[in-house]
Amino acid sequence: MKVGFIGLGIMGFPMASNLIKAGYDLTVYNRTIEKAEKLKGAKVARSPKEVAENSDVVISMVTDAPDVEEILFGENGVVKSNKRGLIFVDMSTNSPEFAKKTAKRLSEYGIEFLDAPVTGGDKGAREGTLTIMVGGKESIFKQVEPIFRAMGKTIIYVGDVGSGQALKLCNQVVVALNMVAVVEGLLLARSFGIDDEKLFTVLSTGAANSFTVQYYLPKIMKGDFEPGFKAAHLKKDLKYALEIANSKSLPLLGTSLALQLYNAMVSIGMGEKGTQGLIKVYEKMISK
Repeated sequence: MKVGFIGLGIMGFPMASNLIKAGYDLTVYNRTIEKAEKLKGAKVARSPKEVAENSDVVISMVTDAPDVEEILFGENGVVKSNKRGLIFVDMSTNSPEFAKKTAKRLSEYGIEFLDAPVTGGDKGAREGTLTIMVGGKESIFKQVEPIFRAMGKTIIYVGDVGSGQALKLCNQVVVALNMVAVVEGLLLARSFGIDDEKLFTVLSTGAANSFTVQYYLPKIMKGDFEPGFKAAHLKKDLKYALEIANSKSLPLLGTSLALQLYNAMVSIGMGEKGTQGLIKVYEKMISK
């Protein structure tokens, strides 16, 4: 199968690289063409329409729902290729409702749709060990599964369209609260004069251990706030999760707090930094 890939950011570039390593015939598009040209072994398209014309499966890995809509239905969007039988896979994180609406709109053009958000951060994207959660027709999932396996280690078929996004939002709630816990634990330890390395040893070898502890706590300790996953993106995901929770009358109190904290992080100009930069919000509160 010929594959198209749209969106070569922190996650998309290494994901596309792994498809090339797996031997796929890859056509890519990125708003910044220069970035696409750095991907050795891929053909560079000048529009999403051109990607679709040269692909059997098109994958998007962009920021939010408006970006996906532009890719699909914009002036030079995927649907303008008039390629019936195409499979479009949105690996971005969006709302389940958006996935359902998108699938319905694409069906009018004879295009199949899967929502397949990922977790594992930039590390998982580079190493090809992402966890991928997939919603859509099972028959279409089975066609695309080998492509997913070139980018991820754990592939979960969840169910109907939108269910991949639903599971991803559950994941993001836990991710966000883990970061809050790590930051607060670190601040408390420092208030006692406890060495950061000793805290890391305890957290990483005991009941508190997690990916956040293993990967992000050392970054915080070093003052490294470059993004593996941007704070502005997590804020967006938490907003989706809370909108759904509110519609179901679910009291996600921790998630509400986490969203407020990430709103604050974006407001102090750190939205493009990694989620571990949350400690800066706490430090600002301490300094007042």
